Amino acid sequence: MKVAVLGAGAIGAYVGACLHRAGAEVSLIARGAHLEALRRDGVVVRSPRGDFTARPAVTDDPAEVGPVDHIFLGLKAYSYATAGPLVEPLMHERTTVIAAQNGIPWWYFHGLSGPYQDHRIQTVDPDGAVSRVLPPRRAIGCVVYAATELESPGVVRHLEGTRFSIGEPDGSISARCREFSDAMIAGGLKCPVEEDLRRDIWIKLMGNIAFNPISALTRATLAAMCRHQGVRGLVSTMMAETLEVAAALGCHPEIAIERRITGAERTGEHKTSTLQDLEKGKPLELAAMLAAVVELADLVGAEVPTLRVINALGDLLENRPTAPAA
Repeated sequence: MKVAVLGAGAIGAYVGACLHRAGAEVSLIARGAHLEALRRDGVVVRSPRGDFTARPAVTDDPAEVGPVDHIFLGLKAYSYATAGPLVEPLMHERTTVIAAQNGIPWWYFHGLSGPYQDHRIQTVDPDGAVSRVLPPRRAIGCVVYAATELESPGVVRHLEGTRFSIGEPDGSISARCREFSDAMIAGGLKCPVEEDLRRDIWIKLMGNIAFNPISALTRATLAAMCRHQGVRGLVSTMMAETLEVAAALGCHPEIAIERRITGAERTGEHKTSTLQDLEKGKPLELAAMLAAVVELADLVGAEVPTLRVINALGDLLENRPTAPAA
């Protein structure tokens, strides 16, 4: 099995290292100092489950890799529409794209029977730009429960969790999902193939939609947000509104809001990925995590007033004008 990891940051490099350890033919596509460290030292994984080093192929040129069976996409969702030159050399007729993204994916309504079948979500697939680069028929959904961080170039710190739930948009248990799942499990990871991956998407999104924008607006950690009673109430309201949208779309995640918040609080003084991106001056991934849900609320006629307020504030944060020079 040939796998290309496009966007081999913390999660991508960790997955690539585990797959390589299991015997898959893995190529990591990276750049900059991270690329040079991977070439020199391999992927150095530091984990409470045991440290190890893997030496898969590494390049900054997908053309050197050629067509593969699976592309594990570690890029941020806002990069998908412009990823064509990176993706195209990796494709053959049956290549799948396994996107490890947060939030609502561009393929969400692909293969979903009902009144919204094949509906395009403008926020995450503007004018079909993402679908042209990543055709939904190639998509295998992926919800990441593992937490990793790039400690330094080439060095991945695995913090907790090994679960990567995957699934077909149409809910089938396909041979291509089973193939990828088997390889992940052989590499020491959990990779269940779910008949209803959208349930997992909404469960994870309950946390992302609240904690990520609030953390960026306040610079607070997960534990700090949960300890503040006013913010805890705000998070609860945002989660309830999110579940209202999910239910209107026919998805009913079976998890209590308080349980979800308590789980986040146990994570401790952890900075969300959005806050980390803000501090590094990187673009924020709020479109897929928040704006897309507001768009879906409009589609199903849900009010979601709190989500709309936080979405407006997050949009201003991300697109705030530069202050004039003194």
